[in-house]
Amino acid sequence: MKYTPIDKKNYVESRKRFEAQMKPNSVAIFNSNDEEPKNGDQTFVFRQHSDLFYLTGIDQEQTILVLFPNSPLPQYKQILFLRKTSEKIAIWEGHKYTFEEAKEASGIESVYWVDDFNAILPVLMHHSENVYLNTNENDRYSHSVEYRDLRFIHQLQEVYPLHNYQRSAPIMAALRAVKSADEIKQLQTACDITNKAFHRVLKFVKPGVMEYEIEAEISHEFLRNRASGHSYYPIIASGPSANVLHYNENNKECNAGDVILLDFGAEYGNYAADLTRSIPVSGKFTPRQRDVYNAVLSVMKAATAMLVVGNVLEEYHKEVGKVMEKELLGLGLISQEDIDKQDPAWPAYKKYFMHGTSHFLGLDVHDIGNRYKPFQAGYVFTCEPGIYIAEEGLGIRLENDILITANGPVDLMKDIPLEADDIEALMNK
Repeated sequence: MKYTPIDKKNYVESRKRFEAQMKPNSVAIFNSNDEEPKNGDQTFVFRQHSDLFYLTGIDQEQTILVLFPNSPLPQYKQILFLRKTSEKIAIWEGHKYTFEEAKEASGIESVYWVDDFNAILPVLMHHSENVYLNTNENDRYSHSVEYRDLRFIHQLQEVYPLHNYQRSAPIMAALRAVKSADEIKQLQTACDITNKAFHRVLKFVKPGVMEYEIEAEISHEFLRNRASGHSYYPIIASGPSANVLHYNENNKECNAGDVILLDFGAEYGNYAADLTRSIPVSGKFTPRQRDVYNAVLSVMKAATAMLVVGNVLEEYHKEVGKVMEKELLGLGLISQEDIDKQDPAWPAYKKYFMHGTSHFLGLDVHDIGNRYKPFQAGYVFTCEPGIYIAEEGLGIRLENDILITANGPVDLMKDIPLEADDIEALMNK
């Protein structure tokens, strides 16, 4: 790993909080992610399952965590299973966790090789009534690939059909939504690295540069600052491409007079930053571009002020929509008649701002959390309004990462240039 790990006390506390939500006489089992096949004999770069990482800090494939607070055997109350290393693995793949290293990273004293899991499993199952298992319940997730957790569920239910099976995901969503102080530090580091990359881009961009060259500059800055890379595939969208919300071709020339929409973020310690800026290729906005930019910025500032304890995401989005409506009226993009005749299910402003303003952020860029519950201190959200004018070949989006506290919103990206004047000044320095 490139990053500096956080203290194991975070993982000890996370496990305590999860166990406090378990029914009596229950066992919980968490699996690491699959090693995803690529082509031939290759796999994609491994990324640990966020739930397992949140509970253990172990960043290695083929890992299993067991929590069994009521275990009759003290050594089985918390168990960590690791991939067994060998001389061959050490030569070909490098170092793997030793038992002592895993204990130090996670705070778990009972560590076994994963080869021992099937021998210990019957003891766990025979002395428990309820079994907590994990599935991907992120409400943005839709996929047909059967992953490790699903395969494990099928295997376990076939052998042990009479246990009461419970969902871990709702518990994990509630726990992970509230960030600890050390988690916030990791997020802040990811944001700070993203800031460095953005400054690098401001110095680099000029007419004729290719989108992929900008992507390369960002990647360089991330890696030289100990990020594991991008927290999601970066969007480098110049000119009309900015109107494609998830544009990722990054293969076009950036032309004089156009605006580039940059949506990228570093991943540090498995925590994600998520930044969007829109910058002029020529180093100066046209009057129209500046008007649209400032309209988006006005919505962003109003939306950030709404990210407070007690607000609810769905209501928040409705209120942000009202602010956006006024800005679009001012830009002449919609009329009062459009508003009067609008479909309440798809308001007039949605023609130019068709996505939500905020999503949970943390170990995943689209992190888990309950969007129907009031905001709590410790939540982290993005704030990313945009205006997309396809007929003008112009798309502007701005985004910062916001921590909700008891004293109001805290912008984790407050040091990243945002005002149009500041962007221009840095590009022309």
